Amino acid sequence: MIPYGKQYINNEDLKAVTDALQSDFLTQGPRIAEFEQKFSEYIDVKHSLAVSNGTAALHLAALALGVNEKSNVITTPITFAASANCIRYCGGNVYFADIDEESYLLDLNKVEDLIKSKPAGFFSGIIPVDFAGRAVNLEKFRTLADKYNLWIIEDACHAPGGYFVDSKGQKQFCGNSQFAEAAIFSFHPVKHIACGEGGMISCNDDDLYNKLLLLRTHGITKDSNLLKENHGGWYYEMQELGYNYRLTDFQAALGTSQLKRADAGLEKRREIARKYNEAFTGNERILGHSGVVEGHAYHLYIIEVADRLGLYNYLRSKNIFTQVHYIPVHTMPYYQGLGWKKGDFPAAELYYERCLSLPMFPTLENEEIEYVVSSINEFFAK
Repeated sequence: MIPYGKQYINNEDLKAVTDALQSDFLTQGPRIAEFEQKFSEYIDVKHSLAVSNGTAALHLAALALGVNEKSNVITTPITFAASANCIRYCGGNVYFADIDEESYLLDLNKVEDLIKSKPAGFFSGIIPVDFAGRAVNLEKFRTLADKYNLWIIEDACHAPGGYFVDSKGQKQFCGNSQFAEAAIFSFHPVKHIACGEGGMISCNDDDLYNKLLLLRTHGITKDSNLLKENHGGWYYEMQELGYNYRLTDFQAALGTSQLKRADAGLEKRREIARKYNEAFTGNERILGHSGVVEGHAYHLYIIEVADRLGLYNYLRSKNIFTQVHYIPVHTMPYYQGLGWKKGDFPAAELYYERCLSLPMFPTLENEEIEYVVSSINEFFAK
């Protein structure tokens, strides 16, 4: 069986987790801070805050930026639902803009068209998604956001290690928050760094970081510099309505261990993408594909075909388990209940009708890649 993605756990990972389980702390211990520091160094950002999952990261980032029932926020329909749901958790309103047909990313021009269609000051922020691992050009989005006084949360769940090249020729790594107020990551097993579950929020702003720290743990602090009163060493105060979105020490230990070979895993993903690209470029049955793009982190490698269901079922019969990423969020019954409907975003909907995510993970063997490619070609031949 060849899945579309899976984790890679080695003996070093097992030892890291075992050591954590045998330590004095299972949670709220030193391995959290170690993971956060190592991750900050990896993506070149000042602050990283580990949380229980990527959805929690989105929720806290939105809360910390002040999203409420008066907030209107733009995101892409081609993403996991959490990218939009985090705004609804805070009582805000979600607006979608269509994708670029070539990159599958949120279309900058369509975002500006949407902004212009509403009164000045209507929108609060934008959540661009580094979909499939391809980095959004956040320098361009920052220019747009500044023009209309908007904040940016970068959803980089697919893209640790990915980057885009800015106007000065510099690599800007996903999540470094040079052009966004904050960024978020996920450590779900099929992601580049696996913690079982887990997430991270990155930012460069000290005040925002301190707000996130408070919200992560029930809104409670024991910091003597922040307390309104102080009754003694045991004393703490709940100063905000926060959440229990903490990561455990043994999950953090696994994340730190996985981080050590993140670059090697990323290079293997890019090698697989090059092999797929060589196989599919020029094939008229392939209507679109992820291609080879500088800075792409290749959480997914996507092809577009006319008979997606037929190919999906044929590959399953060959024990190749592909996946579809994603059903457009605006077509989900919940969001249709808020007034969105099929037909609103033609590029996103056409993409969904044709997209298929092929197996993509660092332990995928060359023979397995060849088997996937040959099976696709067999389907077309039939």
